[in-house]
Amino acid sequence: MLILLPPSETKRPGGDGSPFRADALAFPGLIPQRESVVDALVALSADEEAATRVLKLSARQRGEVAVNAALRTSPTLPAVDRYTGVLFDALDAATLGESARGWLARHVAIHSAPFGVVAALDPLPAYRLGAGIRFPGLPSMRTVWADAVGAAIAAAGPSFVLDMRSEAYVALGPVPADMPQAYVRVVSEGPDGAVRALNHFNKHAKGDFVRHLAQAHPRISGATQLMRWAQDEGIVLRPSAAGELELELVVPSVTR
Repeated sequence: MLILLPPSETKRPGGDGSPFRADALAFPGLIPQRESVVDALVALSADEEAATRVLKLSARQRGEVAVNAALRTSPTLPAVDRYTGVLFDALDAATLGESARGWLARHVAIHSAPFGVVAALDPLPAYRLGAGIRFPGLPSMRTVWADAVGAAIAAAGPSFVLDMRSEAYVALGPVPADMPQAYVRVVSEGPDGAVRALNHFNKHAKGDFVRHLAQAHPRISGATQLMRWAQDEGIVLRPSAAGELELELVVPSVTR
């Protein structure tokens, strides 16, 4: 099984790993795209005003331009430790044991805008780049990544893909249609049976779900087996009425 996660806009600074190398990351078929996007991002960051405008940064975020300018020389952290925010705080990979982190390395990929899909423990530098940004001199992120990411996922040969990305990142690399797969939507179910999709809380539920998987490190090769495992663990994961390629991760009703 391969689980696809979205990145986070917020990232932990610093690191103690060697600087970025495109060939040090998993999914080697993406090396050309990584090099072209990183080159474009570093070149853009030589002009603070232009970078602030293109990256849609606020005055308080202008320091991110310098972070991007140093992308090829700054230290790295494992991807799952680099990202912060609701999903990654719930996953809390830094507190997992060696076997659980090993499971993440084998079964979890994070889809980033500058690097495409990377394995959970791949070394990443800090950066700032969203899925919808378009660089001068480069086609759209979707044009750069979509076919290449789909091919890279297929080349990895997972028996089953569990897609937990946001829709913006799904568009940057759809899972090939002929691969066994399921897209996860997080919903809450009230006492009256009413179901509604969640926004902020969906990220926490996804992170918690992946943490649970990493700690249990089961062998999963399909949606039916995953749902059976979830049931045994007291997790409600069920087919969605929206279609056979979707699953609903059900969490308790949230009141605000």
